Amino acid sequence: MIEILLALTVGILVGIIFSAFKLPVPAPPAIAGVVGILGIYLGAQLWPFIVKLFS
Repeated sequence: MIEILLALTVGILVGIIFSAFKLPVPAPPAIAGVVGILGIYLGAQLWPFIVKLFS
């Protein structure tokens, strides 16, 4: 839970800094970013299963 809160805090701080300097936000569009992260997580969880299945 600490990692989640730390990531959220750092993300908010980065968002504030970029907004203060009127820079574009360094993130993909909201839905695409969330889906991309979910895909990376699911791929990482599936890899051990795939290795076990074919070995």
